[in-house]
Amino acid sequence: MKDISMVIPLFNEEESLKELHAWIVQVMNANGYSYEVLFVDDGSKDTSWQVIEDLVVLDANVRGIKFRRNYGKSAALQTGFQAANGRVVVTMDADLQDSPEEIPGMRKMIVEEGYDLVSGWKKKRYDPLSKTLPTKLFNWTTRKMTGIYLHDFNCGLKAYKIEVVKSIEVYGEMHRYIPVIAKWSGFSKIGEKEVQHQARKYGYTKFGGIERFVYGFLDLMSIMFVSKFGKKPLHLFGTLGIVMFLIGAGIAVSLLIEKIFVPGYYPMTDRPRFYYGLLTMLMGTMFFLTGFLAELVARNSTGRNTYLIEKEV
Repeated sequence: MKDISMVIPLFNEEESLKELHAWIVQVMNANGYSYEVLFVDDGSKDTSWQVIEDLVVLDANVRGIKFRRNYGKSAALQTGFQAANGRVVVTMDADLQDSPEEIPGMRKMIVEEGYDLVSGWKKKRYDPLSKTLPTKLFNWTTRKMTGIYLHDFNCGLKAYKIEVVKSIEVYGEMHRYIPVIAKWSGFSKIGEKEVQHQARKYGYTKFGGIERFVYGFLDLMSIMFVSKFGKKPLHLFGTLGIVMFLIGAGIAVSLLIEKIFVPGYYPMTDRPRFYYGLLTMLMGTMFFLTGFLAELVARNSTGRNTYLIEKEV
């Protein structure tokens, strides 16, 4: 088993790959690490794959996987995690904004200090306000909702014990929440390291603007639900259903008491409360049935993490 596996997802980064590879090799050789560099090409439309094939010929430590189309960063990371063989797995973006010089320090925190996961913290960023402002809001919201106090959840530069990446599953757009997934999978020793952030040298950012925060919030809701209730959805829907049904039943009982003991009582069906109670009981029943049916459906579909790989070298 190698000391380090580098997992690098990429999309249209042809200009930076050779420079990034040379930088990684320099750091690895200087520290005497055995290593592998796994480039996962997420359906690039430029010559990124040709560059990767050239690097494979030049360096036996380089491996490449090419998706037939663009699936997203989470898909690339999940596939890279499945293929990684190093004791420590390090992820970074391919745009040269993450510095390989940070790898020894992050590896030390994993190997010597016993961290399960170390996340980079880009304290000083070289990104436009349209990227940094939603990121700050996203990080603040995630800290408050998960209780994991990291400054930068979405930093692409992270280091993991191999056991972590082999135990978690990343899909959809969940790569932003890998620390959350890891913690809820039992890997609770999570740290961070302040890392140097570089200005983008080539190309342009693939950042999606404010929509990224909106999608991120929805992803957080999804992952919190799956983590807490994925195996027992009836615990959530059943509880909601019972509470709503009891509220509706309470309204019905109050109307019945009034009918019996209040003189001059007019028909229950003439009162809005009757319909509120009826609606609440129906909704409670529907929630309970939803939870029951969800219990019968397997949380993991067989094809959720199946990606078409065009080539592998």
